[in-house]
Amino acid sequence: MKQKLIDYFSSISPLSEAEAKAIHDSAVVKEYEKNTVLLKEGQITKNTYFVFRGLIRQYSLVDGEEKTAAFFTENQWVISLTGLNEEKVSTFYWVCEEDCVLLIGNDNSAQDLFKSHPRLESIARKIVENTFAEYQQTMMAYLNDTPEQRYLRLIESRPDLIQRIPQYQLASYLGVKPESLSRIRKRLALKR
Repeated sequence: MKQKLIDYFSSISPLSEAEAKAIHDSAVVKEYEKNTVLLKEGQITKNTYFVFRGLIRQYSLVDGEEKTAAFFTENQWVISLTGLNEEKVSTFYWVCEEDCVLLIGNDNSAQDLFKSHPRLESIARKIVENTFAEYQQTMMAYLNDTPEQRYLRLIESRPDLIQRIPQYQLASYLGVKPESLSRIRKRLALKR
């Protein structure tokens, strides 16, 4: 798993042997069982995660109803952008929807790594920028697209999710009730 992480960092910018070794030696990889809660609403966000294997869902509770905001799968970072610069309490949950293998990161370990290998800080910044750009694209699509367009975009961009998550979570992510998602699917099936 650690080699996958080095390969990931190398895809952003080539690493020296010393940088690759530092990443390898400092990486904390842990397995989590399905339904493990990584973060709860009201907790302070301390960790970031990189998904080697599995699926993490981010959701909020609104009037007792789960509102799914994101799914994180293999080779994606799970980062709370609001908690990067200061300790703020979370307004959402992160839950393992499958058994997961994750890299665990936090600011303290990152700062230690940056002190000995300053170039890694610019790579980390690029990762955060890429993550923010993905969030921004998702938000714009959510605001501008109809639920049917969101569903079609999801089938095109992340077809694996359709098979990996329950319909009620998919419906929540698309911003509709499960019955509406069923109608969308039926309508699309009839078009084919």
